[in-house]
Amino acid sequence: MAWVYLVIAGAMEIVWAIALKLSHGFTRPLPVAVVIVAGLLSLLFLALAARHIPIGTAYAVWTGIGAAGVAMVGVLYFNEPRDFWRLFFIALIVAGVIGLRMVSLTGDGK
Repeated sequence: MAWVYLVIAGAMEIVWAIALKLSHGFTRPLPVAVVIVAGLLSLLFLALAARHIPIGTAYAVWTGIGAAGVAMVGVLYFNEPRDFWRLFFIALIVAGVIGLRMVSLTGDGK
Protein backbone atom coordinates (compact mmCIF):
# COMPACT_ATOMS: atom_id res chain seq x y z
CA MET A 1 0.00 0.00 0.00
CA ALA A 2 2.94 2.33 0.62
CA TRP A 3 3.81 2.37 -3.08
CA VAL A 4 0.20 3.21 -3.94
CA TYR A 5 0.43 6.14 -1.54
CA LEU A 6 3.66 7.20 -3.19
CA VAL A 7 2.13 7.13 -6.68
CA ILE A 8 -0.82 9.19 -5.40
CA ALA A 9 1.65 11.64 -3.84
CA GLY A 10 3.46 11.92 -7.17
CA ALA A 11 0.21 12.46 -9.04
CA MET A 12 -0.74 15.24 -6.62
CA GLU A 13 2.70 16.73 -7.22
CA ILE A 14 1.87 16.95 -10.93
CA VAL A 15 -1.56 18.45 -10.19
CA TRP A 16 -0.28 21.22 -7.93
CA ALA A 17 2.56 22.15 -10.29
CA ILE A 18 0.23 22.43 -13.29
CA ALA A 19 -2.29 24.38 -11.21
CA LEU A 20 0.56 26.69 -10.21
CA LYS A 21 1.16 27.50 -13.88
CA LEU A 22 -2.57 28.02 -14.43
CA SER A 23 -2.79 30.34 -11.42
CA HIS A 24 -0.83 33.02 -13.34
CA GLY A 25 1.20 34.12 -10.34
CA PHE A 26 -1.50 33.33 -7.77
CA THR A 27 -3.99 35.71 -9.43
CA ARG A 28 -6.69 33.12 -10.22
CA PRO A 29 -8.53 31.79 -7.15
CA LEU A 30 -9.55 28.33 -8.39
CA PRO A 31 -6.07 27.22 -9.51
CA VAL A 32 -4.63 28.68 -6.29
CA ALA A 33 -7.07 26.53 -4.28
CA VAL A 34 -6.02 23.49 -6.33
CA VAL A 35 -2.34 24.28 -5.66
CA ILE A 36 -2.96 24.38 -1.92
CA VAL A 37 -5.16 21.27 -1.71
CA ALA A 38 -3.07 19.15 -4.09
CA GLY A 39 0.15 20.28 -2.39
CA LEU A 40 -1.15 19.26 1.03
CA LEU A 41 -2.42 15.94 -0.31
CA SER A 42 0.93 15.33 -1.97
CA LEU A 43 2.75 15.84 1.32
CA LEU A 44 0.22 13.74 3.24
CA PHE A 45 0.57 10.77 0.90
CA LEU A 46 4.36 11.14 0.84
CA ALA A 47 4.34 11.00 4.65
CA LEU A 48 2.14 7.90 4.60
CA ALA A 49 4.43 6.21 2.08
CA ALA A 50 7.53 7.15 4.07
CA ARG A 51 6.25 5.08 7.00
CA HIS A 52 7.24 1.96 5.06
CA ILE A 53 9.59 3.10 2.29
CA PRO A 54 13.02 4.56 3.10
CA ILE A 55 12.75 8.35 2.91
CA GLY A 56 15.55 8.68 0.36
CA THR A 57 13.77 6.29 -1.98
CA ALA A 58 10.35 7.80 -1.32
CA TYR A 59 11.57 11.34 -1.92
CA ALA A 60 13.45 10.42 -5.10
CA VAL A 61 10.44 8.60 -6.53
CA TRP A 62 8.05 11.39 -5.48
CA THR A 63 10.12 14.09 -7.15
CA GLY A 64 10.79 11.85 -10.16
CA ILE A 65 7.09 11.23 -10.75
CA GLY A 66 6.43 14.95 -10.33
CA ALA A 67 9.27 16.10 -12.57
CA ALA A 68 8.63 13.63 -15.38
CA GLY A 69 4.87 14.07 -15.14
CA VAL A 70 4.96 17.86 -15.25
CA ALA A 71 7.48 17.78 -18.10
CA MET A 72 5.22 15.46 -20.11
CA VAL A 73 2.12 17.55 -19.42
CA GLY A 74 4.11 20.57 -20.59
CA VAL A 75 5.03 18.80 -23.81
CA LEU A 76 1.52 17.47 -24.45
CA TYR A 77 -0.66 20.41 -23.38
CA PHE A 78 1.50 23.54 -23.24
CA ASN A 79 3.43 23.01 -26.46
CA GLU A 80 6.79 22.87 -24.69
CA PRO A 81 9.78 21.60 -26.67
CA ARG A 82 9.67 17.92 -27.57
CA ASP A 83 13.10 17.40 -29.02
CA PHE A 84 14.93 14.07 -28.73
CA TRP A 85 17.21 15.02 -25.84
CA ARG A 86 14.42 16.45 -23.70
CA LEU A 87 12.35 13.28 -24.13
CA PHE A 88 15.43 11.12 -23.62
CA PHE A 89 16.22 12.70 -20.25
CA ILE A 90 12.57 12.53 -19.15
CA ALA A 91 12.75 8.82 -20.00
CA LEU A 92 15.85 8.54 -17.79
CA ILE A 93 13.89 10.00 -14.88
CA VAL A 94 11.13 7.44 -15.48
CA ALA A 95 13.74 4.67 -15.68
CA GLY A 96 15.18 5.84 -12.36
CA VAL A 97 11.76 5.71 -10.70
CA ILE A 98 11.14 2.21 -12.08
CA GLY A 99 14.63 1.15 -11.02
CA LEU A 100 14.07 2.32 -7.45
CA ARG A 101 10.83 0.35 -7.34
CA MET A 102 12.55 -2.76 -8.70
CA VAL A 103 15.35 -2.46 -6.14
CA SER A 104 12.77 -2.20 -3.37
CA LEU A 105 11.23 -5.47 -4.56
CA THR A 106 14.57 -7.25 -4.16
CA GLY A 107 14.81 -6.39 -0.49
CA ASP A 108 16.80 -3.13 -0.44
CA GLY A 109 13.67 -1.08 0.30
CA LYS A 110 10.35 -2.12 1.76
